[in-house]
Amino acid sequence: MLCVCLLLAGSLHAQSNAAREYKVKAVFLFNFTQFVEWPASAFNSPTSPFVIGILGDDPFGNFIDETVSGEKIGGHQLIVQRYHELKDVKNCHILFINSNDPDRIKEFIATGPRTILTVSDADNFMKMGGMIRLFTESSKIRLQINPEAAKTADLSISSKLLRVADIFDPKSQQK
Repeated sequence: MLCVCLLLAGSLHAQSNAAREYKVKAVFLFNFTQFVEWPASAFNSPTSPFVIGILGDDPFGNFIDETVSGEKIGGHQLIVQRYHELKDVKNCHILFINSNDPDRIKEFIATGPRTILTVSDADNFMKMGGMIRLFTESSKIRLQINPEAAKTADLSISSKLLRVADIFDPKSQQK
């Protein structure tokens, strides 16, 4: 799975369209389900769905729904939920925060640790306490991961995923 994701990311240079960029990012979101472990307490029941949420405007369109259609993770059916307000985010496992509004991002992250993998492509997302930032470098989608933020939320990120990412160290960012 990670290889497919990396191949798609590598092919981005041939694609200039923003919609195609978000197709690659949608595949990344799906692949995170394979390389992050959530505690059993993150689910209401053994059969409750695994939710990939999008907070703010949806840049993925139907592509993310098509990507997860029929997929299961550990017996949990994958579904996509869209949220317009922070208060609506409840039983979510991966949350893509589509906002460059630092106050909105900080507000969500400040609500305290919960077992939600936070992902965004906002520039200062990591400094605000986010877990995974997707960014473009040399026409390729890259990852920046904050393992400490994930650990605080009781999430375990696979070493396979960490090896292909830039590791964010919040201690080196403090002044």
